[in-house]
Amino acid sequence: MTSPSSDRPSPSLHTDAAIALASGEEVVVRTYGSKKAGETLPLVVHFHGGAFISGTLDNGCTVAHLLEAAGARVVSVAYPLSPQHPFPRPLEIGFEVLQWAFKHRTRLAGKGAQVYLAGEEAGGNLAAGVCMMARDQRHPPLAGQILLSPMLDPCVGTPSLRAATGTATDCKWARGWLQFLRSACDAVHPYAVPSTAQRLAGLPPTLMLVGQDDPMRDEALAYAARLEAAGLAVTRHVFDKAQQWPDALLIPDPRPCPCAQEVQDQFQQFFSTTRCRPPDPA
Repeated sequence: MTSPSSDRPSPSLHTDAAIALASGEEVVVRTYGSKKAGETLPLVVHFHGGAFISGTLDNGCTVAHLLEAAGARVVSVAYPLSPQHPFPRPLEIGFEVLQWAFKHRTRLAGKGAQVYLAGEEAGGNLAAGVCMMARDQRHPPLAGQILLSPMLDPCVGTPSLRAATGTATDCKWARGWLQFLRSACDAVHPYAVPSTAQRLAGLPPTLMLVGQDDPMRDEALAYAARLEAAGLAVTRHVFDKAQQWPDALLIPDPRPCPCAQEVQDQFQQFFSTTRCRPPDPA
């Protein structure tokens, strides 16, 4: 299916297809954008949100369209959901899609295209975990990771999250973590909870985006601070007027997304500063 829309930045095309992974399985991905002959674009593998237990490719449309509008070619992943597919299954599928995208990067985004990972909410956790998998496997090389309001704290007890949930007795993020993690041992695995990883060296540059009243604000900024303390390149931005984040990012239409233009600008700046970056001597 290919869907243009005059209400979105041009060009705005997406195509759904089932791709064959190296393991022999198939997974559906949605590819956004197009490239001209001889053009090279950033290639972003993207994970939608949904607290690990819900969400579809449609819920990833807002962020994917903004990445596309910032000049990227985007491959959004229909990863398997918990509780039917708890950790590590979504990350295994995500890593295989990353390998597939890297293998086909010239066709998708042009010769020499650099590859990025991106995700919002639970998808931000998956992007961060897959980023660590790529580092540990030493392949494929990544130009950066883009995390929007990532779910990074299974304790769900930060001040920003408590302020956002108030006196509610039910928390969808707590339910999501409970069904994503199979046991207490998973809660200390660096791929499941990247924010607690002991080894951060070797990760690519990070763009961390949160809202001022975002329930994920504290855990996201804490992870950004840990990455920075490890000597890694980090760009962080807190949007003052980003209301209803991260839920607003999951609405399948970029128009109601608060700070949409500011988000797009942050993407463009990140691509500009990380593309053609000299290799790390380490």
